[in-house]
Amino acid sequence: MIKVLMICMGNICRSPLAHGVLDYLVKDAGLSEKIHVDSAGTHYYHVGCLPDERSIDKARDYGIDITTQRARQLTAEDFSDFDYLLVMDKRNLRDASVLAPTPELAQKLTLFLDYSLGDFSESEVPDPYYGGIDGFEHVFQLVKSASVGFLAHLQEDARISC
Repeated sequence: MIKVLMICMGNICRSPLAHGVLDYLVKDAGLSEKIHVDSAGTHYYHVGCLPDERSIDKARDYGIDITTQRARQLTAEDFSDFDYLLVMDKRNLRDASVLAPTPELAQKLTLFLDYSLGDFSESEVPDPYYGGIDGFEHVFQLVKSASVGFLAHLQEDARISC
């Protein structure tokens, strides 16, 4: 089983959307037995909380339910437990690197948008927390593009097949 962890700051906006979108695509491709998706935050602010209501609503707009997710903080064990640690932005990439037990395990961290297939100018998924609903739509489109690209990467890498 390939294990994928989505990471942002508080694990209530970006990483739950990315978690939900990738998980939806994995299920749609019939790969649930081969790929496990989870999410975490580099900070403890919202541990145990549901995703932000705006993330829940945005996911629901696209037929994705993320209400079973609960925020949790990234742990040192996650670096051993997960094959891919996909981070939403450079600040959280730095913060997550500090939590890595070894420099070798820190190398598992990758910016999620590195997998994007879209025509976006960003290299990072922006935090929509203090903005309006349009920011959540933009984040959804970014993580959807990166999720499609990441899943294609896994399939091309011959690590999984239907």
